[in-house]
Amino acid sequence: MTEYTPKVSKAWNSFTYIMFSIAVGMMAAGIWNLEASLTAKGYYAMAALMLVYTTAAITKALRDREESDRIYNKLEDARTERMLAEVSSRDDA
Repeated sequence: MTEYTPKVSKAWNSFTYIMFSIAVGMMAAGIWNLEASLTAKGYYAMAALMLVYTTAAITKALRDREESDRIYNKLEDARTERMLAEVSSRDDA
């Protein structure tokens, strides 16, 4: 009972990296051209970096939780099948 796990295409990965690079460039240019003090620019730059980091961290946490749930469900399915096989073998005897 294997599940199909779709593979991500190289085109999608390339698109994602390109769009990330464009977004970072746009954010950096926007902060650089902002008519504000250096302190305000630094604050916005740190907030942007933190936003990128926390987005990656949340994505990883969600993926890890899903993977953990998948493994737990496989173990529970195996236990259930083993119990059913034991009950079935007792009934046959």
